[in-house]
Amino acid sequence: MTKEQLGTLILDSERQMYSTAKSMLYSDQDCADAIQETIVKAFSGVHTLRNDKYAKTWLMRILINECYTILRKTSKVISLDEMCETTELAADEKSDYSNLYKAVGSLKEDLRMPVILYYIENFNIREIAQIMDISEGAVQKRLARARGKLRQDLQESEAWT
Repeated sequence: MTKEQLGTLILDSERQMYSTAKSMLYSDQDCADAIQETIVKAFSGVHTLRNDKYAKTWLMRILINECYTILRKTSKVISLDEMCETTELAADEKSDYSNLYKAVGSLKEDLRMPVILYYIENFNIREIAQIMDISEGAVQKRLARARGKLRQDLQESEAWT
């Protein structure tokens, strides 16, 4: 793959990259950092891509690794005041979204990521397995568990309203 082709792929994947990063990081600044670092690493490592057919999967895998790196760096202890302030801002920001979005956001990461990639980003099971570096069967099991958890959470939220 040439650098020009990679540039085109990045431009075409911009929305998917942002929504994938946003599903993991929430902060727009962290998302921008992850995407920027992904682009740098993709251009410097484009020669390592063996098959152009998997370029998008490869790019998304780099992005997810960068998101994990940022999560590790930002998992510091914060003061109670900061936590309350952050929680209030997040609640205000998410109050515009549906119960489904809230339920998806409350899933553990190992269940949330396949749901986002499959239902929102339209990746197939094989691509998700490659992106997450797990088997196709594991992707299917995680999607099934996530659907069950979402069904349960949404039924409980309806019962409370």
